[in-house]
Amino acid sequence: MKRSIRIAHHNTSVSLEPEFWDALKDLAAEDHVSLKDLVTEIDAQRTCNLSRALRLYVLKRLRKQI
Repeated sequence: MKRSIRIAHHNTSVSLEPEFWDALKDLAAEDHVSLKDLVTEIDAQRTCNLSRALRLYVLKRLRKQI
């Protein structure tokens, strides 16, 4: 599922599976931040393309919860 999101003062499109979008929304809610703010934070720290960085973020966060 492709979504447009505004980060760092520009619009960008990100393709992720719906399950990853759901997980990101849940993690943002857990952190009491908006989805946009969470994606912006991940974008600022990434070393790969944004879609991959978002997937890796979800994986790392969920692994910590296990």
